[in-house]
Amino acid sequence: MSRHPRPSRSVLRAAGVMALATALLPAMAHAAEDDPREGLAPGYLPWSEASSNIELLDNDPRVAPFDAPPGNFGFVNSDLAFTGDTAVVGNFNGFQFYDISDPSDPTLSGSFVCPGGQGDVSVYGDLLFMSVEETRGRIDCGSQGAAGSVNPERFRGVRIFDISDQSNPVQLPGVQTCRGSHTHTIVSDPDDPANIYIYNSGTSGVRPAAELAGCENANANNPAPVTSGNPTQWRIDVIKVPLAAPQTAAIVSQPRIFTNPATGAYNGLQNTTPGTLHPSGTAYSPLPNTNTCHDLTSFPARELVAGACQGNGILLDTSDPVNPVRLDAVSDPNFSYWHSASFNNDGTKVIFTDEWGGGTSARCRVTDKPEWGADALFDLEGDQMEFASYYKMPAVQTTQENCVAHNSSLVPVPGRDILVQAWYQGGLSVIDFSDTANPVEIAYFDRGPINTPNPTGLNLGGLWSTYWFNGQVYGSEIARGFDTFGLTTSDLLSENELDAAREVQLDEFNAQHQEQIVWTPSFNVAGAYFDQAVRSGELSGTTLDTVEKHLAKAEKLADNPGNAARAQLANAIRVLGTSGDQGELRQALVELRDSL
Repeated sequence: MSRHPRPSRSVLRAAGVMALATALLPAMAHAAEDDPREGLAPGYLPWSEASSNIELLDNDPRVAPFDAPPGNFGFVNSDLAFTGDTAVVGNFNGFQFYDISDPSDPTLSGSFVCPGGQGDVSVYGDLLFMSVEETRGRIDCGSQGAAGSVNPERFRGVRIFDISDQSNPVQLPGVQTCRGSHTHTIVSDPDDPANIYIYNSGTSGVRPAAELAGCENANANNPAPVTSGNPTQWRIDVIKVPLAAPQTAAIVSQPRIFTNPATGAYNGLQNTTPGTLHPSGTAYSPLPNTNTCHDLTSFPARELVAGACQGNGILLDTSDPVNPVRLDAVSDPNFSYWHSASFNNDGTKVIFTDEWGGGTSARCRVTDKPEWGADALFDLEGDQMEFASYYKMPAVQTTQENCVAHNSSLVPVPGRDILVQAWYQGGLSVIDFSDTANPVEIAYFDRGPINTPNPTGLNLGGLWSTYWFNGQVYGSEIARGFDTFGLTTSDLLSENELDAAREVQLDEFNAQHQEQIVWTPSFNVAGAYFDQAVRSGELSGTTLDTVEKHLAKAEKLADNPGNAARAQLANAIRVLGTSGDQGELRQALVELRDSL
């Protein structure tokens, strides 16, 4: 914990409530007229940039064989995963390893060419999983493609690699699927430690049965109820991966999680037809037609999965991971394409994103309403989702910038729900959604529009994913490479809060496998709750002075033998209430005292 008194304390005392009233403006509002993100000069390498409360520490541009001019989808950077001191950067051409032992100066430590797109990755122990959906994907990872409508050398599905030796990844037999794999999600079961499960989402065309037995195409654009046959649409794939023999991974179920329970129709949720108009007056694109999921996020602590499934956001009970059960489904005419989902740390909130325009279009223009291409925030009331608000990155972007809500992760500040989110060429936005009805932007980073190779048109680029891992934010930039960011302290994020977040050290991280974080008691954690109580105005006057005095003394005495530090914490605990921010601080001090 930062030593008391801290330089910013007098500011917090005097202006804690005002900081919330003025600085924490509702994030749906458009950016202020002087927002420095607006009007940034175009560029590629180098670029112009604007930031607030976060700094770019390092950028590593793409290099061959993963580099190409912006807009070449064969070499686009995609999603991220982390294991130890390694960041794994997915790419439509394979994957790359970055050594992040020095987060201010990551270095490319290895790469593996294996085309097939979109190359989303996840890790579990020594296993790496990668999504493959393009018809050019080959079993042998070759770059020559796989010609023809039926090709026995084609691979579309989930690849599996042994990365115990990162200098020599070994491909294991993967799992072929009927629609390939656009994204995949690890689902773990505490009652089944010998296995993990992969929930696979395929969004591309259905393979002919002559190439993969069991594939059966249907017309997903026909809204008539579908109750017969075994169509590939309207289901997901559940893959069982025995950890002792991952080479035997196989599909064990294909649950129809969109079925109408009253009619039995497989297509029981949204069946929007082509040409239907979005509230903007243009046709929906992509189409909110629920015949698969785009992305799923698991929350093992509550045995839940949130699914962003094209036309719906859904909530699944995964207590039996082979047979998930739909608990709830929501829809919204403002949402063109339910894209991804994130829980808060206790699994009582979920945020869904809308990838209106498919990620390749300008959707943060001055004419685009803040509820289009945005986040939708929901509170979980039992097993039902209750809408609370929208959030959209507030700075207007140009028609040269693909911009829409995309991938995110939590920043583990105890006592708050904070998210760092990528917006493609809209940069990144750090959002406090502790109050789901009033999400607030507390930091941002943005670059100017890419002007290569087309100096006046839209050139695909921007941040695909921004994830917090072990103290820093890392970003996968579609065209510009691999970014490292460092959050900085401000009136909206204290030194104690940031230090408490940095104390959370994970062995591995997959954003779509959202493990619940439990903070080890520390003076930083207690200090974070102290700062929050001061900022909200719930801790003030003589109570503030008393708690601050005893907390500072306890920290100085913590390494001394005896119970002196515990006694000081007991004195602070004695004057605090048991509810609200004071109650949260009191509990943190009790846990800290008991840990000494």
